[in-house]
Amino acid sequence: MTTSKPLRVGMVGYAFMGAAHSHAWRTAPRFFDLPLDPQLTALCGRNDDGVRAAAGKLGWGSVETDWRRLLERDDIDLIDICTPGNTHAEIAIAALEAGKHVLCEKPLANSVAEAERMTEAAQAAAERGVFSMCGFSYRRTPALALAKRMVEEGRLGNIRHVRAQYLQDWLSDENAPMTWRLDKSKSGSGSLGDIGAHSIDAAQWVTGQQITGVSALLETFVHERPLAGDLVGLGGHGDVGADAPRGTVTVDDAAIFTARFDGGATSAGAVGVFEATRFALGRKNAMRLEVNGTKASLAFDFEEMNVLSFYDAAESPDAGFRRIFVTEPEHPYAGNWWPTGHGLGYEHGFTHQVVDLVTAIGAGEQPAPSFADALQVQKVLAAVEGSAAESSRWQKV
Repeated sequence: MTTSKPLRVGMVGYAFMGAAHSHAWRTAPRFFDLPLDPQLTALCGRNDDGVRAAAGKLGWGSVETDWRRLLERDDIDLIDICTPGNTHAEIAIAALEAGKHVLCEKPLANSVAEAERMTEAAQAAAERGVFSMCGFSYRRTPALALAKRMVEEGRLGNIRHVRAQYLQDWLSDENAPMTWRLDKSKSGSGSLGDIGAHSIDAAQWVTGQQITGVSALLETFVHERPLAGDLVGLGGHGDVGADAPRGTVTVDDAAIFTARFDGGATSAGAVGVFEATRFALGRKNAMRLEVNGTKASLAFDFEEMNVLSFYDAAESPDAGFRRIFVTEPEHPYAGNWWPTGHGLGYEHGFTHQVVDLVTAIGAGEQPAPSFADALQVQKVLAAVEGSAAESSRWQKV
């Protein structure tokens, strides 16, 4: 039986991300020794029947239909925001001002202005011991965390190239239904913010360098889609028929951009190429990152998430990349799970996210990525949109 002080969580939203976060809150204290004991205290959603059903399924102790009630409750210590981007700023700022810690899904907001206000609120709250974090969960994939460790150890030398792709195909059917993710007023952007934000954060985090400028192209392939039911969850799975009433798609379907990095602690910045699309047939969740340095290269593909490919020019110049199966006890996070060779899955990234967040809160330290880190990603997203709107003109971040 745990003797840790409880960390009582109130979560807003219970669809795709809500289910992933719920699993993480339940699982983290069962595999990791945490300074605080997470408790699934309250789940919030607008539909009373829906939120009650979700709470029963996902293991939450009570329900609310207005997120403001969570802030009034003395038995809530942290607010977990799993809602569309247009609601992030209002909920997060109010929660921080009410003295609640905050975990907010990515991207942080729908605009730089919103993200700046959230960052200011987070910095003010941190001075009172109230902390916040943005949920870029791919940072917690053991193979990517190992990649970052290798870069920090200098094993790649100076970074020259960054190649990042995030490829999915769930919107390839033009008769797949409308979802909130295709409405700019709710989502902020399309593939750029939904999945491209992960690539931007991962590239900057692994290399230790920030993007300083971009030249971009955005494309929308399907401009109208059938309207069907509530625009919740991932959406896009299934054909509702070509004769159904159609709504206007107001976001990008694909984003492509080149980038320059600031060099971080090295003397020269890297160059990068990024691609994000939900129209790559056959690619289900190919979140890829390749980094080329002066000494070595590494490559990662989430569709083989337990593998990191590594090439050391001095070690084996003629052998090409070797595969590292990232399940050894000395690898990031892996020692708390299964014996060597028994791989992890998508859900484990969210569990590791909870572990890092709770550990930081327990130590009275700022968790990472902070809202300020997420603001940097938001600035890159805005620069990409700005460049695309000006015929790919170079845009500073």
